[in-house]
Amino acid sequence: MNDVILRRLLGPSGPELLCDECFATLDEYVELELGGEPADERIPGMRSHLEGCPACREEYDSLRALLERDQ
Repeated sequence: MNDVILRRLLGPSGPELLCDECFATLDEYVELELGGEPADERIPGMRSHLEGCPACREEYDSLRALLERDQ
């Protein structure tokens, strides 16, 4: 738990997207993940953003759950 809080306070060590960029590419990112594609390579900074932004992470979790259920 402390590691998560510390990472959020310090921010990412690599590239990170802004929230508007995250929302614009979130569907593509999730589809890449579910398709077994290298999502983190194709959309750099997304993983870091999702680890540090609770609002975007909630959207990611919801979208991923929905698409997994539909598969």
